[in-house]
Amino acid sequence: MHPNQHDAHHTRIRYGFIGCGAINQRRHMPEVQADPRCQISAVCDINQARAVEVGARFGAPTYTDYRQMLREAVLDAVVIATPNCLHARMSVDALMSGRHVLVEKPMATSAAEGQAILTAQRASGKVCMVGHNQRYMPPHRKAKQLLEAGALGRIIGFRSSLKHSGPDNWSVDGRDSWFLRRQEAVMGAIGDMAVHKADLLRWLLGVEFADVGGCIGTLSKRYPDGRLIDVDDTVSITLSTTGGIIGSIEASWTNFSGDEDNQTIIYGERGVMDIGGDPAYGVVVRYADGTREAHAVGAIATNKQQTASGVTAAFTHCILTGERPLIDAAEGYRSMMVVVTALQAAQEARRLAIPAAPAA
Repeated sequence: MHPNQHDAHHTRIRYGFIGCGAINQRRHMPEVQADPRCQISAVCDINQARAVEVGARFGAPTYTDYRQMLREAVLDAVVIATPNCLHARMSVDALMSGRHVLVEKPMATSAAEGQAILTAQRASGKVCMVGHNQRYMPPHRKAKQLLEAGALGRIIGFRSSLKHSGPDNWSVDGRDSWFLRRQEAVMGAIGDMAVHKADLLRWLLGVEFADVGGCIGTLSKRYPDGRLIDVDDTVSITLSTTGGIIGSIEASWTNFSGDEDNQTIIYGERGVMDIGGDPAYGVVVRYADGTREAHAVGAIATNKQQTASGVTAAFTHCILTGERPLIDAAEGYRSMMVVVTALQAAQEARRLAIPAAPAA
């Protein structure tokens, strides 16, 4: 057996991490370290000092070249949390090396890149999951349960927002974060924030979006020299579904209140559901007959207040059981294409149809 292949007698999933930025340091690594089914076996970052510091903290060998890590380290799975422009290449390389892959969102930055990951996943037979953590937040899971039970009847519309003060205020690199540079990020707030909401709403409502339009701009964020950043910081898009639901998503890095806005309103013929709008009750439903339900079901994670994301736990479960991930590569592709198409629609100042996912 090749030394890098999975040993069925090894009792724990051996993880490698590509990228030692905030998401891996503060979310994925601690969650894997705390999971008795897993171990951290390698970490990689092009910043050698950071790789060494993080490796020492988590007790793992360090690399500065992910390809060397894939060749040399004994790994079952990798978590990719790097600049958006690298997601596709790294995911394909890791899958074809025989590793399961958890890649941060957006899974890629174009249809071609996304399709390359889909092809690699099918060829490798490995688990590929995308880190859309919003599906695992307790209020969202409760809302899904209520919606599936028909609490609101036929759904008519929605509005959803995700806004905070930007990666320059939470990234390990601060104002020098790759998130703020088009060459590495490709997309700004739309790829960081709006894609989360596109994925959440697709899942909550059990629908696909048919077309998209809206306004996407750079209104406030600046580089240290005073120039506006070259990716979007403010997004407002409107969507319709194949079933006739109409709604909007707003996302931004320009919420300077000190708090995070993560709220979704669902409008149905029987009432209205507010998710994340009440600090005490994660889900509140106001019915057409005047009655009200309030569900205290836990919080939605924020950058300031991390809670268990559920993502790595679900990924590990799928590796061990062979179950298909809730957010597999095909799901990640569909959510990514919503924002990729929205960017094009905004540039062309018209509504555009969202291309269907390629056949499996």
